Amino acid sequence: MYQGSSSLSMDAKGRMNVPQKHRDALQMQCEGALTLTKHPNGCLLMFPRPVWEQHREKIAAWPMSARPWQRIFLGFATDVEIDSAGRILVSPELREAASLSKEVMLLGMGSHFEIWDSTLLKVEEEKAIAAGMPESLNEFSF
Repeated sequence: MYQGSSSLSMDAKGRMNVPQKHRDALQMQCEGALTLTKHPNGCLLMFPRPVWEQHREKIAAWPMSARPWQRIFLGFATDVEIDSAGRILVSPELREAASLSKEVMLLGMGSHFEIWDSTLLKVEEEKAIAAGMPESLNEFSF
């Protein structure tokens, strides 16, 4: 279960560190083999490869009416490895797709991660707070 946020810097080549707390778990779970893909909400998704492979099979089985969504999720999917310095390389295409700049946020979302441009994440959070809790969460309480 991956959770928590990490503020990271991406270098000019598109490399970013995977925080040690997650790197160790990812080495155990998938030997550092990850898959990145685009999400239409403006971020990238980062999956341990075995988790992605399960999702990939389901996405590939979607009906033809979902072809545009398959293009988003499968067409942008890129396999990456955690290198010996604990970094991953985010391709130029994926950096552009998520408008990633130097300052990024890595968010643990349970089975996977989201990678956000720090400024864009703040804007999205402000919009969500202004809109209020969705009706489907009316019964939720801590």
